[in-house]
Amino acid sequence: MEQKKLLMIVNPSAGRSKPRGPLFDAASIFSQAGYLLSIRSTAGAGDGSAIVLQEGGAYDLIVAVGGDGTLNEVVSGILQLEHPPMLGYLAQGSTNDFAASLGIPGDPAAAAAAMVKAVPRQLDIGRWNDRHFIYVASFGAFTRSSYAAPQAAKNALGHFAYILEGMKDLNTLRPYKIKLTADGEVLDGDYLFGAVCNSTSIGGLMKLNPERVVLDDGKFELLLIPNIKSPQDLQNLVLALLDQHYDREGLIFRHVSSIQLETQEVLPWSLDGEYAASCPAVSIRNCQRSLTMLL
Repeated sequence: MEQKKLLMIVNPSAGRSKPRGPLFDAASIFSQAGYLLSIRSTAGAGDGSAIVLQEGGAYDLIVAVGGDGTLNEVVSGILQLEHPPMLGYLAQGSTNDFAASLGIPGDPAAAAAAMVKAVPRQLDIGRWNDRHFIYVASFGAFTRSSYAAPQAAKNALGHFAYILEGMKDLNTLRPYKIKLTADGEVLDGDYLFGAVCNSTSIGGLMKLNPERVVLDDGKFELLLIPNIKSPQDLQNLVLALLDQHYDREGLIFRHVSSIQLETQEVLPWSLDGEYAASCPAVSIRNCQRSLTMLL
């Protein structure tokens, strides 16, 4: 029987403060399960995708080792291959939202042990213009903190690093005038924040009810926060977010497959925590069950 081949793509900067012993334990578990391992390290932005495109087609399984940004790069590369291999994930970042949604253990050895016993599962992936995202595309308030927080701070402080970075944006909090159509429904308005996600966690701070999030149904969860016009609006917003009641008046929550967004304003985006430059027109669509993971 031909031996299965596994490519581990490791971001050495992610979770630098974490011990490396469990990663060696994970590699040993893969080897004992019959995989022939190859390990590559990333050195900068885009390396994850480049490694996959250069070598990934020769492997049965590619395992991303790092944070959500590393996973995004690896998945982007996989989706460009003619015969995409299966994907595995050893979460080593500071928030690991997607891993939490999938129930992947935080300990690499435990995650590897679960992976070698798992069955393949197909998941939805998002396409934002010509880029892919795995679990969230967001704009507006505090979006900048997801990609602007320094890596050293994220390694040391985890979620708190995002909160500190987000506090810098409080004095610039403002609405954005947007034309938006979601599955044919017109939702034009002035919005402080918007997220298109396929996850139960956004930025490690905002939680969605797992019973309302299905990761392979061809639908995103769309959350929009309109402009706040009074102190009472602000109070209602905070309570709704804390209680995870996204259907309350003042919030817009939908399950949708496609979104068309236009704006004349400078509107930076975050895709899985990575920066995406402002575009006057953005098309987002759900690529149903386009990624196969061992879960």
